[in-house]
Amino acid sequence: MVEPKWVTLSNTTIGTFMALLDSSIVLISLPTIGRELPGTSPEILLWVVLSYSVVTTTLLLAFGRLSDMFGRVRLYTAGFAIFTVGSLFASLALDGGQLLAARVFQGVGAGFLASTSAAILTDAFPPDERGRALGLNQVAAISGSILGLVLGGILTTELGWRSIFWVNLPVGAFGTVWAYLRLVERHPREPRTQIDWIGNATFGVGLTLSLVGVTLGALDGWTAAPILVALTVGPALLAVFAVVERRVPHPMFDLTLFRIRTFVAGNLAAGLASLARGAFTFIMVFYFQGLLGLSAERAGILLIPLSAAFAIAGPVSGTISDRTGARFLGTGGLLLSVSGFLLLVTFPADGPYPVLALAMVLLGVGQGMFAAPNRAEVMSSVPAERRGVAAGTGTTFLNAGNLGSLALGFTVLAGVVPRATLGAVFSGEPSSSPLDVGAFMAALHLLFSVGLVLTLAAALTNLLRGRREYRPAPPRTDGGPTAAPPGLSAPAAPRAGP
Repeated sequence: MVEPKWVTLSNTTIGTFMALLDSSIVLISLPTIGRELPGTSPEILLWVVLSYSVVTTTLLLAFGRLSDMFGRVRLYTAGFAIFTVGSLFASLALDGGQLLAARVFQGVGAGFLASTSAAILTDAFPPDERGRALGLNQVAAISGSILGLVLGGILTTELGWRSIFWVNLPVGAFGTVWAYLRLVERHPREPRTQIDWIGNATFGVGLTLSLVGVTLGALDGWTAAPILVALTVGPALLAVFAVVERRVPHPMFDLTLFRIRTFVAGNLAAGLASLARGAFTFIMVFYFQGLLGLSAERAGILLIPLSAAFAIAGPVSGTISDRTGARFLGTGGLLLSVSGFLLLVTFPADGPYPVLALAMVLLGVGQGMFAAPNRAEVMSSVPAERRGVAAGTGTTFLNAGNLGSLALGFTVLAGVVPRATLGAVFSGEPSSSPLDVGAFMAALHLLFSVGLVLTLAAALTNLLRGRREYRPAPPRTDGGPTAAPPGLSAPAAPRAGP
């Protein structure tokens, strides 16, 4: 009989992989979808990609809190089922609007999966094994987002674009039943806890408006009235959310977690690293397909070194971090990623592929050395009863960084690439506007330079992390109660030094 913790790791790794796979598998299939599916304008195609990530990111924090209240395994299993049904709807879509609605439904399921898997794993594994377990889970996450490009290109070329959703159906059905039958709820549900409706509303609407404003502003310019409204109202609602969470008796998000230095530094470093690399695959798709004129299948295959390097480095670094911690191992990995960006900022349009592959290997190994140890320490730094919301918060930082990176990529590329050419790449039609190779490469070099700076900032932030694991304060010897900050059942970890 397989130990329950390994069943937990296997199932959550599959769930995480599938959720992240579908964040990217559609991207490389957009030209085919645009040609074959009625009612798919470039704007609809863009939102077929973005809606999934926006919905998932917006719901992560709320779902993480709900999992603490009602059971992490219960919400995870429901997420697997919702994701699978959404994939079925997407494969049957008759026009662009139906496909977009199915992607939103998929995003809800992915939100359940992403917000609970790390907490379930942290509950299942002891501290000296969490790095390895979360390392494998992180490999599944980022490898899924990268391999989605490869699989999407192959499936679209061989079986048509609908097949990119068919692949989810048997895996999703099996994962749902397996989770229902075998996953064990190790954390008791909170008794008599009210739902923070005001916090959910202000955070969900505020983050949605902010993300939509940023992504649309990158495409349509920053001066349009709807975009200005979104970028004004969205952040204002997030500020209201911060005030509300200090006043309600059962907040959706426990702000006292930000008293834990490891939690703050780890999530901030992860967000900066995500902002640095989030648009990389999107940029390279434009490079391979828009500039070099390669097929979707060929473009996906050429991106394999990035995912392969991460898949190797992630589990190894996670195991090492169980003994050494994430501070120096993660910082070294981020500096290795910086060296990858250094190769990219001078890479010419007709540069040799081995050099490009080396840069991708450096990025992949570097991110693998950072991501898994960082996730393990962040999750170990919070009390057990707050792991659901901590997992949701961490994934929110990652997804928000990815979306911000995409917005930056859109903004820079739209400034140098004719809109007709951008639309042609998305819709798969030939463009009448020639591509200015010099301007295109200058835009790529600018984006890689920004990635380099952001990765350096992430490395510096990673050096400022505190203690590795949450430890409740010992009971008082005088018989008095042990004090705890509001919202925590035990004191938050102190602001320990390095």
